Amino acid sequence: MNTGIEFTMKLSAAYSAVCRPLCHELNLPQTAFDILMFLANNPEYTTARDIVEIRKIKANLVSIKLVGEGYLRREADADDRRKTHLLCTDKADAVIEQGRTLQNRFMDSLLAHIDDADRKQLTESIHQMEQNLDAFMGAQFQGGKHERRVD
Repeated sequence: MNTGIEFTMKLSAAYSAVCRPLCHELNLPQTAFDILMFLANNPEYTTARDIVEIRKIKANLVSIKLVGEGYLRREADADDRRKTHLLCTDKADAVIEQGRTLQNRFMDSLLAHIDDADRKQLTESIHQMEQNLDAFMGAQFQGGKHERRVD
C-alpha cells in the first residue's frame, strides 16, 4: 500500500514546513522544537529514552542544549537515581503555547473539507486500528507462529 508511505512522507514534510517559520523565529532547531512539544503533549513520557524510543529522535545532544538554554530541567527519579526526567521549565511555556496553536491550525488544515460524519468515522477507524495494534503487540511470535502471550 504505497499510499500510506506517500501520505506519511507528505504529512511529515508539510508539518516541517509549517514549523519552519516558528522555529526560525524562536531560534530553535526543528528537533529541539519537536522534543519540547513531545514532552509538553505527553507528560507521561519524560526521559531521553522515551524520546528516542517513541519519537525516534536522538535526544541527548538536543536535550543538553535545551537544558543549557533553560527550556528543560533535569530531575532525578525518586525510585531510580540512574533515571533522569526531562521537564519543561517556565521558559518553555511560550514556545509550547505557540507550538500548540501551530499544531491546532495544522490539524484544522489537514481536516479541512472533511465533514463531521467522516471525521467521526476516521476517529473511530483510527481507534480500532490502535486496538488491533495493541492486540498484535500483546501477542508473541514463537516458532514462526503468532501466539497470544499469557502473562
